[in-house]
Amino acid sequence: MTEQVQLIHGDAVFEQLANEWDNLARRSQTNTPFQRLAYQKAWWQHLHPHSATLHTIAVRANNGDLLGIGCFYIYNEIVYFNGCVEETDYLDLITGAATAETVWTAVLDTLLTPDFPAWHTLDLCNVPATSSSRLIVPRLAAAHGLQFAESVHEVCPIITLPDNFETYLEMLDSKQRREIRRKLRRAQGADAQLIIVGPNDDLEAAVNDFLDLLAKSTFEKRDWLHDGRRAVFHATAQAAQADGSLLLLFMEVNGRKASTLFNFDYNNAVLVYNSGLDPAAFGQLSLGEVLTAKAIEWAIDNGRTAFDFLRGDEAYKYRFGAQDTMIYKLHLAKNH
Repeated sequence: MTEQVQLIHGDAVFEQLANEWDNLARRSQTNTPFQRLAYQKAWWQHLHPHSATLHTIAVRANNGDLLGIGCFYIYNEIVYFNGCVEETDYLDLITGAATAETVWTAVLDTLLTPDFPAWHTLDLCNVPATSSSRLIVPRLAAAHGLQFAESVHEVCPIITLPDNFETYLEMLDSKQRREIRRKLRRAQGADAQLIIVGPNDDLEAAVNDFLDLLAKSTFEKRDWLHDGRRAVFHATAQAAQADGSLLLLFMEVNGRKASTLFNFDYNNAVLVYNSGLDPAAFGQLSLGEVLTAKAIEWAIDNGRTAFDFLRGDEAYKYRFGAQDTMIYKLHLAKNH
């Protein structure tokens, strides 16, 4: 197969490929909200490092069909996936498994042409364990005389969901099972309400409520939440609501929101992007844990197969029965 390769410099790519991007992302071997156009565009607009430059390699079949997108930025002569690293949980070349070898071949060939800006290292973070990129890239690196190393970058704990909530509870440690049941009963007794933000709700206000609770959770989250990250949450929520993948949840008591989860309901899984909790609001009710249990119950009741806590090994994820999956960093370097 002979391919057409297009190298696009700068953020014009998000308009240029707008009509094709998400269709390809949905068919990609790594198909998560982080591959979607809205997230990729918002991350670049609000969070890219100062002085970084954006460069996208689009690979097409001879009939013009888009086969793959490699969206990269260069910072200090190091090439990263757009979105790498802190705010994004899964990254990869955007292409189907069947075309991954073809697309990676074209992408690496392009990265090594004089048309591509100078670089000495590729640091490709957050590649899922199941991605064929982990097999293809080392082979191509060797063929090009590049040094290659792979390392575990972080863990993403995931619960594989059964078909009903009682069966899920039986999967847990007996102490944790009793704790969840007790906390759910106590929250019900206090008339705590699960609020699911719907398509007719005021989304901007709801996201602001979420961000308020996120900032109240810990000093670290408060300091992390700068204006750029706020903007990404708003843009991502709007796009996710538009395509039906937003699952923004609150626990509320007497009209006061106490805990929140910003989730994606995507590709038959619920992905927990971030959370918030007001420690001063009804602390005795453990509404953060109650909301997580409610979110898991919602996922099971709606036939989802996985509950993905995304990056990080916080202890509470394992109490809810999550098991680690790995994400990897692929490191390539030119020989000097």
